[in-house]
Amino acid sequence: MRRFVRVALLCLGCGVCSLLYGFSQLALSLEQEPGGGGELQARDPAAPGGRRHAGRGRATGRGEAEAPAAARCKNLSVSFWNSYWMLPSDVCGMNCFWEAAFRYDYMKTHPSEKMHLAVVACGERLEETVTMLRSAIIFSIKPLQFHIFAEDQLHKSFKDILDDFPYEGKVNYTLYPITFPTESAAEWKKLFKPCASQRLFLPLILKNVDSLLYVDTDILFLRPVDDIWSFLRKFNSSQIAAMAPEHEEPRIGWYNRFARHPFYGVTGINSGVMLMNMTRIRRKYFKNDMTTVRLQWGEILMPLLKKYKLNITWGDQDLLNIMFFHNPESLYVFPCQWNYRPDHCIYGSNCKEAEEEGIFILHGNRGVYHDDKQPTFRAVYEAIKNYSFGDDLVHSLLQPLELELQKTMHTYCGRVYKVFIKQLRKSIRDLYDRRSKGR
Repeated sequence: MRRFVRVALLCLGCGVCSLLYGFSQLALSLEQEPGGGGELQARDPAAPGGRRHAGRGRATGRGEAEAPAAARCKNLSVSFWNSYWMLPSDVCGMNCFWEAAFRYDYMKTHPSEKMHLAVVACGERLEETVTMLRSAIIFSIKPLQFHIFAEDQLHKSFKDILDDFPYEGKVNYTLYPITFPTESAAEWKKLFKPCASQRLFLPLILKNVDSLLYVDTDILFLRPVDDIWSFLRKFNSSQIAAMAPEHEEPRIGWYNRFARHPFYGVTGINSGVMLMNMTRIRRKYFKNDMTTVRLQWGEILMPLLKKYKLNITWGDQDLLNIMFFHNPESLYVFPCQWNYRPDHCIYGSNCKEAEEEGIFILHGNRGVYHDDKQPTFRAVYEAIKNYSFGDDLVHSLLQPLELELQKTMHTYCGRVYKVFIKQLRKSIRDLYDRRSKGR
């Protein structure tokens, strides 16, 4: 009997050792797979070939160079988002097994030091983009890194304006040229609107950015960027991105009534506010309806465009809907108050979360900031655009805005104008509370 127990224990020990060795070899093989890890990024045709302009007080490329393997292992910057067996063997070595057990607690006690926000600006979008950036700066707590993709003729204007912002060490920015894969640049440029599809290539261009919040130029933040950034902690192990539904009410939905291609969920998703774990995006192999073989992000974009270009209306947003239709487990859906658009009120209020807590992120699509069709949206835009940094937020922003909103009560959106300032009032109060406590 004792001999049997000894043999069983010996076999068990050998099994554990074999399992650990197998994990080590798997990690090594994942690193060496064709199209995986660093090799995919190195040969990526979408890498920007143009120059970068550094923001004031920021050395070019600072904070963007890839850290040495030993440093990455030490600060867990790479390993947090991925199970330990998915990591390259040279990142954490033998410590990966034990590291995984402590990874979640590490994130809770050591939040990211910098939030990355990206925007793409072309044509007459300079003022709108700057207003969006202003709204992000006003309430955010942690430092912000802006990644601004713009046509070359806009770079100087962006630099002149942003260099005059009183950052107080809170914000850095980098300007990038508009960049598409060379062999298909013409097709991508003319998709939907000029430059609109640039967002699809952000995971391939910003290779050293782990997570990123992409927003359209017509976005306004009514609460800290930190709050939407915190959704990254809510991702489960399979989720790679977060977006809001395109509609809350199927009877007025566009995708479920008119789309000629697959789309996510009941009413599709809107990509105007898109939170991404780009490390996971770069590593994922996506299911698709073009081949039985799963394809990585850089491999799937062009085949999707070729198959569906005659059937899509909203360009890159339609392609994202198709991708997440086939990979629904990879998407985290956040409520409509994080991407509040005219459709949520022009036919009657249909965003219950906004009615209860207010609007968190305002999305003025269809050009409503610049015409008189939706004066409620335009009033918020004008108030933030005209606000001067350092002025009292209550007297210079909140009170004048409320007076303007009361003038819009003849419209459907104006009838619920209080949802436009409910969260804004709280954000201002929270900001002054933090300042009074020296935070």
